Amino acid sequence: MNVTAPETFVRSRRKGAILCITMDRARARNALSAALMTALQSALDSAATDDSRVIILGAEGSAFCAGHDLKEMTASRAAPDGGRAAFAQIFAQCSRLMQTIVRHPKPVIAQVQGIATAAGCQLVASCDLAIASESAQFATPGVNIGLFCSTPMVALSRNVSRKHAMEMLLTGEMVSADDAARLGLINRTVAPDVLVSDTMELAELIASKPRATMKVGKEAFYRQLEMPLNEAYDYASRVMTENMLHADSTEGICAFLEKREPRWPG
Repeated sequence: MNVTAPETFVRSRRKGAILCITMDRARARNALSAALMTALQSALDSAATDDSRVIILGAEGSAFCAGHDLKEMTASRAAPDGGRAAFAQIFAQCSRLMQTIVRHPKPVIAQVQGIATAAGCQLVASCDLAIASESAQFATPGVNIGLFCSTPMVALSRNVSRKHAMEMLLTGEMVSADDAARLGLINRTVAPDVLVSDTMELAELIASKPRATMKVGKEAFYRQLEMPLNEAYDYASRVMTENMLHADSTEGICAFLEKREPRWPG
């Protein structure tokens, strides 16, 4: 199934249990205009209640995402307030989009074929997993144009160490795909010609796991990260107790003990 909504710059396509959401604003290097973010938000919101199991977020063209649409934002400076209200709205919209990915009930995998800079790097960092072409590059280059990447910093600093995050933020320099994998920004790099197939293979592996368990696990992962150690263990223990009472774990543990393949409920 292929669906292309006019002037939304996003395409959604199902491949079995996998939903592929593709940014298609290649001529603007998939810059996050208000319209593109609205389209992505809509696609992700719809995916929360469909029967897909894993989402792959990709892009057309040479760039994965070049960050915010600076031309669109600069045009807002003509407003009486110098653009303050428009800028606040754009950053709030972007923040909501990134949090939607993190809080989404389904795993989201970034499939990165080209550069991912500023809010584009933030987009990659916000996804649960990321596979990148060996030719991809990453940067938070706002410092080079007098605009520190403060919102991308939130996602970046939750994926890589503080010193590596600060180096990217303070220098604005490009990071190769191999270095991004070493830093923990992405999971791994692959040859450009196998990026799609390798990402799909990972998505299908995850989709083969029990749906309810994956939802519980993803939510718990991000929630415990925000807690002190003792609270995290208390919370995780409660989650595991409830999980043990779920049909997925009953079937999975029985199958393991009986040395057979599990037959997941649903």
